[in-house]
Amino acid sequence: MKNFPTFSIITITLNNFDGFKKTAKSIENQTFSNYEWLVIDGGSTDKTIDFLREKRSNARQDKYPFTFTSEKDDGIYDAMNKGISSAKGRYLIFLNAGDELACSNILEKIAPLTAKKPDFIYGDSLEPYKNKSIYKSARNHKDIAWGMFTHHQAMIYSRHKVRDHKMHYSLRYKISSDYDFTARFLQKFNNISYINQPICIFEQGGISQKNAALGRKEQYIIRENLNMVTQPKNLWVLISQSLSWRLKSISPSIYNALKVFTIK
Repeated sequence: MKNFPTFSIITITLNNFDGFKKTAKSIENQTFSNYEWLVIDGGSTDKTIDFLREKRSNARQDKYPFTFTSEKDDGIYDAMNKGISSAKGRYLIFLNAGDELACSNILEKIAPLTAKKPDFIYGDSLEPYKNKSIYKSARNHKDIAWGMFTHHQAMIYSRHKVRDHKMHYSLRYKISSDYDFTARFLQKFNNISYINQPICIFEQGGISQKNAALGRKEQYIIRENLNMVTQPKNLWVLISQSLSWRLKSISPSIYNALKVFTIK
């Protein structure tokens, strides 16, 4: 049997040098070293490429394999598919530029779970909020009909399951292909492990938050296409998501309290 790394960390980036440096630091500081890091750059014109080249030139000094590509692509999900094609690890983690692993030993904490060969691992998240952190507990994965139950960066997929079933991120959706991918994955596999730990620090202000209405519409279509719920329930989920987002926009403090977030 080939000696695959435990994790393949896939980072998608485009002209986000400051965010990318945060991501790089959180990966490089890990106490667990049996992983590879693949960076898929969409053709950045800032300092990212110089940083990547310097990183590659020093690769022999690193404790883990590092590779990067830089070329035009058809968007974030096309880039993520490229990452899947190149990955060699047993499990896939998608940590995009600006996102961070929650702490320096989180991979060390997750690694023992892989001994039982689960299809999917997920955990909690942290979100920056007014110079503090919001602890966002994951919902049960069975509640995926109500939307993403945790951040995509806190989800870990068996690469062999993804490969064997030729799964990829659909380019049909602009914002919600990660929801579609996860829903399809969970329809096929049910050996699931949950870790009661924050896996990632999610960077606010991404495209899914800037165009949340489109994301809700796409999720509605995905639920319909995958026959996840009845039509009346699908409509109710859409309405509930819209009301929740409206409350978050008007009063973040009340929204956080209702979500039972812990601010540290």
